[in-house]
Amino acid sequence: MWRVGSKAACEACRNLVSTNMGVRFRIPLQKLHPLSRAIHHRYSGNSNPHRPPHRTAARYFTSMSRLPMRPLKPSRSGGHNYQQQRNFWVARLAARLLKLRYILLGTAVGGGYTAKKTYEEWRDMLPDFSEYNWVIPDFVWELSEQIDLDKLAKALPEMEEIAKLLPDFEKIGENFTFLKSLLSSKTSVDPALKATDSTAAGSHDAGDKQYKKSSDKEKVDQLQEELLRTQLKYQRMLERLEKENKELRKVVLQKDDKGIHQRKVKKSLIDLYSEVLDILSDYDSNYNTQDHLPRVVVVGDQSAGKTSVLEMIAQARIFPRGSGEMMTRSPVKVTLSEGPHHVAMFKDSGREFDLTKEEDLAALRHEIELRMRKNVKEGQTVSSETISLSVKGPGIQRMVLVDLPGVISTMTTGMATDTKETIFSMSKAYMQNPNAIILCIQDGSVDAERSIVTDLVSQMDPQGRRTIFVLTKVDLAEKNLASPSRIQQIIEGKLFPMKALGYFAVVTGRGSSSESIDSIKEYEEDFFQSSRLVRDGMLKAHQVTTKNLSLAVSDCFWKMVSESVEQQADVFKASRFNLETEWKNNYPRLRELDRNELFEKAKNEILDEVISLSQVTPQHWEAILQKKLWERVSTHVIENIYLPAAQTMDSGTFNTTVDIKLKQWTDKQLPHKALEVAWETLQEEFARFIAEYKGKDQDDIFDKLKEAVKDESIKRHKWNERALDSLRVIQHNALEDRSITDKPQWDAAIQFMEETLQSRLKDTESVIRDMVGPDWKERWLNWKNRTPDQHIRNETKNELDRLLKLHDDHTAYLANDEVTTVRKNLEGRGVEVDPALIKDTWHQLYRRHFLQKALSHCNLCKRGFYYYQRHFVDSELECNDVVLFWRIQRMLVITANTLRQQLTNTEVRRLEKNVKEVLDDFGEDVEKKTQLITGRRVQLAEDLKKVREIQEKLEAFIEALHKDK
Repeated sequence: MWRVGSKAACEACRNLVSTNMGVRFRIPLQKLHPLSRAIHHRYSGNSNPHRPPHRTAARYFTSMSRLPMRPLKPSRSGGHNYQQQRNFWVARLAARLLKLRYILLGTAVGGGYTAKKTYEEWRDMLPDFSEYNWVIPDFVWELSEQIDLDKLAKALPEMEEIAKLLPDFEKIGENFTFLKSLLSSKTSVDPALKATDSTAAGSHDAGDKQYKKSSDKEKVDQLQEELLRTQLKYQRMLERLEKENKELRKVVLQKDDKGIHQRKVKKSLIDLYSEVLDILSDYDSNYNTQDHLPRVVVVGDQSAGKTSVLEMIAQARIFPRGSGEMMTRSPVKVTLSEGPHHVAMFKDSGREFDLTKEEDLAALRHEIELRMRKNVKEGQTVSSETISLSVKGPGIQRMVLVDLPGVISTMTTGMATDTKETIFSMSKAYMQNPNAIILCIQDGSVDAERSIVTDLVSQMDPQGRRTIFVLTKVDLAEKNLASPSRIQQIIEGKLFPMKALGYFAVVTGRGSSSESIDSIKEYEEDFFQSSRLVRDGMLKAHQVTTKNLSLAVSDCFWKMVSESVEQQADVFKASRFNLETEWKNNYPRLRELDRNELFEKAKNEILDEVISLSQVTPQHWEAILQKKLWERVSTHVIENIYLPAAQTMDSGTFNTTVDIKLKQWTDKQLPHKALEVAWETLQEEFARFIAEYKGKDQDDIFDKLKEAVKDESIKRHKWNERALDSLRVIQHNALEDRSITDKPQWDAAIQFMEETLQSRLKDTESVIRDMVGPDWKERWLNWKNRTPDQHIRNETKNELDRLLKLHDDHTAYLANDEVTTVRKNLEGRGVEVDPALIKDTWHQLYRRHFLQKALSHCNLCKRGFYYYQRHFVDSELECNDVVLFWRIQRMLVITANTLRQQLTNTEVRRLEKNVKEVLDDFGEDVEKKTQLITGRRVQLAEDLKKVREIQEKLEAFIEALHKDK
C-alpha cells in the first residue's frame, strides 16, 4: 500500500507545499522523503470520497511536521540508507527556514496594516486646516524650493560662536553679589562712625575705608567696562544678524518682484497712506486745518543738520547741500517704505533714481533743487508748494516725513522781506496739526541759548506729547564743551523749557558732503562706542544713533496713525454729505463732472466740430472760395487791367496790355491773394461750425474754452506754401487761354461781365451822388439842401456833362485847355472852382460814361459768338473785353478748385491736428483749465471728487491697517 499511489496525489502534495510557502514551485517526486512518498501513496487512493485527497494529505503532513524528530536507526542497506537520511535532513532544514520566512512576512504585513489604521485614526482626529491656506502665500512654498537651505544654514552662526558672544553669567552673578553687599554695607554703617575721625583707630578705619572705596570703585569701573563690552558684543551680533536678515528680505522681495506668483500686487500701508496725503495736498495746498492726519514734521534752525538726519533715516544722500546757505526752499514730503531695490521716485514722474549709483544721486539732488526753484515765485525766497518724493529700500522704516525750510533769526541780502515770517507761519501751520509728530532738530555744537526752534516747538506742543528732540553733532559738542554734563541735561530735558516724548543724540558725519552713508554710520557707531558720554552713563544706549531714532519715530508715527485715522475718516464723511446735499439741491438733473471730465466732454465736442469741416461739400467750398477771391481781386482787375486796356480804343493794343498786366499780376500778387482767401475761408468755416454747435443745446460752460481753442489753433496753423508755385503755374495757364469753346461759356462770360460792370456803375453813381448832393426830388420831399461844396460840384458836373455830350468818344483825361474852358465858363456863372476839383469830377463822370458804353457793347456781344468762333473782323463786334472776363472767370473757377483740393486734402487735417495739439496742451495745463472752465458748479464737482477719493483711500487704508494688526 505504501508503494502504490496515483500521480494525482503526488501532484496535490507538491502543490500544497508550494502553496504554503507562498511561492509556486514544484518539487520532483523523487526528491521527497520516503515518508512523504508514503503519505502520498497512502492517500492517493482517496479512501474518503467526501474529502479531497490534497486536504487529507495536507492535514497529515501538518500534524507530522509538529511531531518531535527522532533519530532513525541505521539501515542495513548501507549507502542507500545514508543517502536517504541526508536527503531527509535537507528537506527538514528547508522547511524550518521557509516557516521562519512566513512568520517574518506575516508580521510585516500585519504591522504595516496596524500602523496605517492608527495613522488614519489620528488624522481624522485633527481639524481641517485647508481653509487657512491663504495665511501662507503661494510664493513662500515656491520660494522654499528655490532657496538653497544649505547656504542658509552655513550663513547662520554656529553654536560655538554664539556661546562665545554670550556673557560670563558666573562673573556677572559674582559682581551683582558684590554690589548687593556693598550697598547693604553702605546702608548699615553707623552714622557716628562717620563723624569720629580724630582717634588712631578711627584714622586706621578711615584708611581701610579709603582703600576699600578705591578697590570698590575699580570693581565698579571694571564691571561697567565688562557690561559695555558685553553690550558691544550683542550689538555686533545684532548688526550681523540684521545684515543677514536684510539680505534675505532683499532676496524675498526680489523674488516677489519678479512675479513668482501672478496675483495682483497690493500696495503697502505706507503707500496707501502717502496717496491720501498727496490727494489732500492737491485738494488744499494751503494746508486746511481739517487735515489732521499724522505726519512727521521735521523742524530746526538753519544748518542744524535736519537734512543730514533725514538722509541717515532714508539711507541715501538725496538732498541738495550747501555751506551755510538756505537749501530747503519748499516743503519736501518723503515717503519711506521697504522694497527690494534702493530707489527714489517723484510723485508726478515715472523715472526711478537708483540710489546705489552716484550719478543717479547727483541727478536726484539736481532735480530737487530745480523743483524748489521752480516753486519759488519771483520776488520770494521760499514756497509753500510741496514736493512729493518716495524712497524705497531694504530695511528702511515706514513713515512719512515733511522737511521744512530751516528757521532763521536774521535775514541776509537777497532774501525777500517776509522770508522770516513766511517760514514761521509755514512751520506753525504744519505743527498745529494735533496729530503731527514734531521732530525737533537742535545743533549740539552751538550754544543752546541761540536756538529759536525750541521756543517755537514749545508753543505748538507745550506738553511734549508728540515731540521728539534730536541733538545733532554730538561729537563736536563733546569736543568743544568743557562740561559734558550739559549734554546730559539737554538729553534729559532739563536745560530747555520744552518737553518731549523722547530725546536722542546722533552724529551725522564729519561735515564733508562727499561722505557716504555707510562711512557716516561706521563713524557714528565708533564714536558712541568710545564716547565718555555713553561709557559714564550720561547717555543711554537706546538714546544714541540715527538707527534707534528712526525706529522710535516710526513706532510713534504708526501709533499716532492708528489712534487718529478713523476720526479723520468720519470728518471727511460728514464733509462729503454736505457737498452731496448742495449738489442735489442746485443741480438735480446734471451729472457730477469735475473739471477734467468737463474738459474731456468739451474736447470731444470740439473735435466733432472740426470733423464737420471734412463733411463740407466740394461745391460749397468752391462757391465760397470763388466769391471771396473775386471780391478780393475785382478792384485790381477793373482799375488796373480792364479800364486801362479798354481805353486804348484798339484791339491789338487792348490784348497786348491785358496780357502784360495779367502776367505781372500772376507773378507777384495773385497766388498770395488766393492763399490768403483760402486761409480766411477756412477760419470762417471753422468759426461758423463752432457757432452753430453753440446753438444746439450745448453747455455754455464751454464757451470760453472753445473760443480759446479756436484762436490758439488758428494762431498755430501755418498754410502749406509749397503749393504756391504750382498754384502760380495753374493760374498763369488759365489766364493765357483765350479759346471759348461753346456758346454757354460765352453767355456765362457776358453775364459775369454785365454783373461786374453794373456793380461798378452803381458804385460810381453813388460816388457822384455824394459829390453833388441831393437832387430836386430829395430837396423837396425830404427837406434836404446842398452844401456849398456840393453846389460847386454840381455846377462843375453840369458843365462837364455838356462836354461829354459834345464829344462822346472823348479820352479818359481832360486837356489843359479844356480845363481852362470849363473853369472860365463856371466863373462866368459866378462859380469859383479849382482845376483839381474839375479833374476829380471829370474822372467820376467819365468812369460812368465809359461803364455805360461798355454795358451797351456787352449787350451787342451777346450775338457775337458766331463771329468770334469764325474769327470775323467786325469793329462793332470785337468782343475782346468779353474774352478777358471769360479768362478771369475761368481762372477763378480753376483756382477755387485747386484751393478746395488743398483745403480738403491737407489743410483741414492739419487744422484738426493743431486743434488736438492745443487740446492736449490745455489738458496738461492745470492753470489753463482752471481759467477756461469756471463756475460754482465746477468747483463743487471738484470738491466732491476729492472728498470722495480721500474718504475711499482712508477707508482702504483703515481696512489694510486692521488686517495688518
